[in-house]
Amino acid sequence: MQIQQFVIAYGVEQDRLRAILPEGFTSLRPVLRINAEIRGGAEGYAEFNTAVEKNGFKGWLNIGFWNDIPFEKAGKTVKFKTDFLEIAFTGAGIEGGCPAEKDNDGCVFPGERAYLRKPEIITSSKEFCDCTFKWTFTENDAHGKSIGKTLPAIPTEVAHIYPKEAFTAENAAKIPCLQVLGAYLVLFER
Repeated sequence: MQIQQFVIAYGVEQDRLRAILPEGFTSLRPVLRINAEIRGGAEGYAEFNTAVEKNGFKGWLNIGFWNDIPFEKAGKTVKFKTDFLEIAFTGAGIEGGCPAEKDNDGCVFPGERAYLRKPEIITSSKEFCDCTFKWTFTENDAHGKSIGKTLPAIPTEVAHIYPKEAFTAENAAKIPCLQVLGAYLVLFER
């Protein structure tokens, strides 16, 4: 099946992120990532992740995922819109390298039916995108806009300890976006 995967990463205060992580997980970088997909040209999907480490595992921890996400295409722009998320990607026409990560052991999906999804083999290049996003669980949720370049997510030392909160998409979406770090589109077969 052909997959169009749209990815946005945005920087957040790492201490806020640490406050929602489940026991045993350590935040690797102050970043939250949204992957939005169009599967087979017809089905929309989105997931929300953060970079973590646990017992030698380095990869992504899934915060939430949603099937049957509505999307629409208009020229080079693809918009995904739900009751809780609005996100738009516009292809910039600039190609980059393969987005495969060298230190990615996969994505952990926690919960009653916890499982590990191994990283996919992607060899195609990515197309950089301009992107806007807004979480809409509440009126004060994270939102942001890309600035036309890719920025690093640099880990920070603990500066403030926040009260522990549940590991939910709603709590993660409340963490303000400090800067959109980058966005891209990659096409591959699954």
